[in-house]
Amino acid sequence: MPKYDVVVVGAGLAGLSSALQTAIAGKKVLLIEQHNLPGGCATSFVRGRFEFEPSLHELCDFGPAENPGDIRNILDAYGVKINWYEVPDCFRVMTVGSDGKPMDVTMPSGIENFKAALNREVPGCAEQVDKLFDLFEEVLAGIGYITASKGHADSNVLKRDYPNMLRTGAYSTKKVFDALKLPLKAQDILSTYWSYLGVDMNHLAFIHYAAMVHKYVSRSAYIPAHTSHELSVAMTERLRELGGDIWFNCRAEEFLFDGDRCCGVKTSMGQIDCDYVLANINPDIIYGRMMPKELVPEREKKLSAARGQRFGARMFTAYFGLDCTREELGFNDYAIFFQGTADSEKEYNNMLHMETNEYSIALCHNVANPEFSPEGTCVVFFTSMNGPDDWNDITAEDYTAKKNAFAMKLVKQLKDKTGIDIAPHIEEMVVSTPLTFARYLGTPEGSVYGYETRDWDGMMARMMMLGTDYPIKGLRPIGAAGPRGDGYSAAVICGQLMAASAIKELDEEGGAQ
Repeated sequence: MPKYDVVVVGAGLAGLSSALQTAIAGKKVLLIEQHNLPGGCATSFVRGRFEFEPSLHELCDFGPAENPGDIRNILDAYGVKINWYEVPDCFRVMTVGSDGKPMDVTMPSGIENFKAALNREVPGCAEQVDKLFDLFEEVLAGIGYITASKGHADSNVLKRDYPNMLRTGAYSTKKVFDALKLPLKAQDILSTYWSYLGVDMNHLAFIHYAAMVHKYVSRSAYIPAHTSHELSVAMTERLRELGGDIWFNCRAEEFLFDGDRCCGVKTSMGQIDCDYVLANINPDIIYGRMMPKELVPEREKKLSAARGQRFGARMFTAYFGLDCTREELGFNDYAIFFQGTADSEKEYNNMLHMETNEYSIALCHNVANPEFSPEGTCVVFFTSMNGPDDWNDITAEDYTAKKNAFAMKLVKQLKDKTGIDIAPHIEEMVVSTPLTFARYLGTPEGSVYGYETRDWDGMMARMMMLGTDYPIKGLRPIGAAGPRGDGYSAAVICGQLMAASAIKELDEEGGAQ
């Protein structure tokens, strides 16, 4: 076995991003993946004549060429080129507002268009909304500065250039909304995206919310022309072009140490020696099963135990290949958010039990990409979230019936709310539960979001602790449990950030020698 500078474990987007960043820096890198395909959730699967997108709703922070976001800039720096489609609107939301009345609102992309639509829905809110978007801009700039500092931000710079970001840094989104005196209906509309972070507005740090929403509104959202598998494959091919090695069907079993420093990986294909490991694996699994327990720092044990009290979102997804077009169905919105209530904390708690769960996102990729499925067909994809107890103690016989029943509940919800009835047109139906994601990804409880980024453990707190949270020499967890939380954009950014930090450590150690 050759020795590598860096071994990256796991070819999800964070792992692919880390491997590319490492290769571009001139390091000898090996990426290993237990499956036979790259991408993790960023993949695809085929049933009948349909190729389905397993998880990507839309990618924020890509942006058009004239207004590129971080993801476009990162992919350009990596030399990764694929074709993209722009999503036409931000969202449509159908819920019951804080006033107890039904609410059905569609919000467009573009800051000025979004503001104008919000003011039409909530007359007289323009001044507060302007203040909100000014705050968004400052927060985004401040996050950029902190990211560039790699956990060593100058407090004087923060106080001078980003004072309002600091003022809101310790507060939830709901508290900031109230402080800005945003009308309740405006808050209801602006709260729609909370589920993309898996944390309700009373516990979601405003800074995290602001960064996400500003990106969606200002730069629109995009999807790959050929599912997220196209992106994963393009990143894989580019890594090979840069001289990186990739081994599929190779499972990491144990991290090896020389003293207190990680020096290699024991895999199903043999031992690999290296100077650094970037592991796209949940820290609970790393600390509990893959390294000597006496080498896990006490602080990391406590941090893992505290975070493990709240694993992130556990996804339920249902995919339908339909024998008619989306125009024939009347499905004209790319994404429709169905919520039993606009009160996100109540909705979060209702989602913990399937019998009270009224939440789903119904999405039709064909609205953004007319060629997403074979001619004369379309694909509709539902996403909901389940609680940790929904699938405990279920028998194999009951499993299929339970998941299919909930999937059809979502189909009925679409019909009842919009009049769109897909049931007579179902040609292919596939349902994934948290157990599916647990088996495929190896994540605790099927959580695809790592740990919830809430309260004391928000994104900003994690970013400010970059210099402290990774004390194990030569080993860094990356991905969903990392400082940026989860999501496609966050995974790409986190992978780059973790790789850059590892490269810096390696270069400094090499210089010292």
